[in-house]
Amino acid sequence: MSSQRILNSRYELGELIGRGGMADVYRGTDTVLGRTIAVKVLRADLARDPQFQARFKREAQAVAALNHPSIVAIFDTGEYSVPGGPGEDVRVPYIVMEFVSGRTLRDMIKANELGVENSIGYTLGVLSALEYSHRAGIVHRDIKPANVMVCADTGDVKVMDFGIARAMADSAATMTQTQAVVGTAQYLSPEQARGETVDARSDLYSAGCLLYELLTSRPPFVGDSPVSVAYQHVRETPDLASAHNPEVSEALDSVLSKALQKNRADRFQDAASFRRALRAASNGIPVPALPSSEAPTDPNDLVEAEDPATQLLSTTAVGFLDVDQFKDEPGEQPQEEPLPLGLPAEREPTARQRSRRRAWTATLVIFTLLVLAGGGFWLYNLMNTQPPLPAKISVPAVTNMTESQAIQEIYSAKLVPKSVREPSDSVTKDMAIGTAPAAGAMLDQDAEVILKISSGPSSVTIPANIVGRTEGDAREALRKLGITGDIVSVRTHSPTVPVGLVINTGPAPGGAIAASSKVELQISSGKVLMPQLISLPQAEAEATLKTNGLVMQVVEQENSEVAAGTVTGQSEAFNTEVDQGKTVIVTVAKAPVVPTPTPTPTPTPTDTDKATPKPTPTKK
Repeated sequence: MSSQRILNSRYELGELIGRGGMADVYRGTDTVLGRTIAVKVLRADLARDPQFQARFKREAQAVAALNHPSIVAIFDTGEYSVPGGPGEDVRVPYIVMEFVSGRTLRDMIKANELGVENSIGYTLGVLSALEYSHRAGIVHRDIKPANVMVCADTGDVKVMDFGIARAMADSAATMTQTQAVVGTAQYLSPEQARGETVDARSDLYSAGCLLYELLTSRPPFVGDSPVSVAYQHVRETPDLASAHNPEVSEALDSVLSKALQKNRADRFQDAASFRRALRAASNGIPVPALPSSEAPTDPNDLVEAEDPATQLLSTTAVGFLDVDQFKDEPGEQPQEEPLPLGLPAEREPTARQRSRRRAWTATLVIFTLLVLAGGGFWLYNLMNTQPPLPAKISVPAVTNMTESQAIQEIYSAKLVPKSVREPSDSVTKDMAIGTAPAAGAMLDQDAEVILKISSGPSSVTIPANIVGRTEGDAREALRKLGITGDIVSVRTHSPTVPVGLVINTGPAPGGAIAASSKVELQISSGKVLMPQLISLPQAEAEATLKTNGLVMQVVEQENSEVAAGTVTGQSEAFNTEVDQGKTVIVTVAKAPVVPTPTPTPTPTPTDTDKATPKPTPTKK
């Protein structure tokens, strides 16, 4: 296909980004909206086959009705013509989808990049998508790592390829009428492998296989061919995941054991219960085991309780088994092609099995005779007797248990807990307050029970002894009291409280506040602000320094401009931060010293002064 082909005068195709068994996927551009898209195009060599045409179109119809963040969205569908021979054109359908930038879980498994926590998280995302699609009446039927993308930017999962999805209403008719087994061998549910009806629980089995592979880097069953793997799904019990990965907990093993039960009635009955069990297992809470009377003990007996007609894969069935797990050579693409599902001859039954079958046959004969002999009476009672109601289960008392203990207690009672948090002034934080319905109420098995967990008191009183504690001690004490709001620290100057200790709180100690309130801790900085001393009398300046926890050292200096005893200088500038208890040098004015004047001596007259007469003024 030309990389410049434009479909419907709108969708411009770019490079090929994926190739599957029946379609190619191109990166493209929606020239109208200007967004990047992915365009899935049915391979031209398969477009003539009405079955592939119908399957491809069914994918568009199935997903077009689904709007969920964990399911790849479909924007548009259409067809285009290609030459099919002289005077004949073949209509090739295409689907315009959301473009997801990321990698498939299959790629991440091969790169060995998945830990237990991520494996659980990705499986929860897949189960969320399945829960939504099942509510919409759509069974995916091909859940596997290659059909789950992980977004590069957010880490969210996207389930894709609903190519063999079916509405639940027509799944039974399609599967039984065509005797076709559709899916990928490593992830087939036993009922798919036998060509039986599929339902939501078939997807949950495949999701269990997916989780098993994420945790162990290998599917639960491996073999040389799809047929041998399908046979194991029907007849064999997988190894515990912990046998291949020691980090897998016993609780996770119990979840996988339930998810991979051969009898779908023994599995999780919906995706929501699978998700709840998986979350509980991540907290170390296992799934309650099947009662010993119900759990199979011999791998050869795993399907004996079922209808003998459905114990084995149909030897006449053919199916579209995806064999991509058996073809990893470079350049070779997985193909979906009919493969005979005839099984090797069944092993010779053991003496125990022959005895059991004989007993079953005898019981069946006796039962048939009894029914024929008393048919009328039995029919009468059947028509006039109401079936017994299923036994009710009493809600257990869990008050003051830890959350994990309470969850385990409810699970053990065959009920499903759902934790919610609410304030309580009487029950310690993180302990169980009770349930809704209350303890003793009678419920059906697997009914949901609201487990109320204390989030702490609704109001608290800040104690006075918070003052004087270190910041860390004060925070811990407030959290223990039940404060759930923000606790912020503010550095404050204090002349007396040592550095790092609480001076006060806001709100102040002694008052009741809401547990969600914000609390401010005023923490001593170990410093004070230098007061203004200049122009103060010496005594007043000394008192001011003492109030601020500072020590005054006086230096006197003569000054005729100001009154003696007035402060004229200070060693620390006004309003600067100084350490508690620091000595401040203060300059104080003193009066200048006035020197005493020396008297001038009177001169003594000499003889010369006496002999010289004074001139007589001349009169004019």
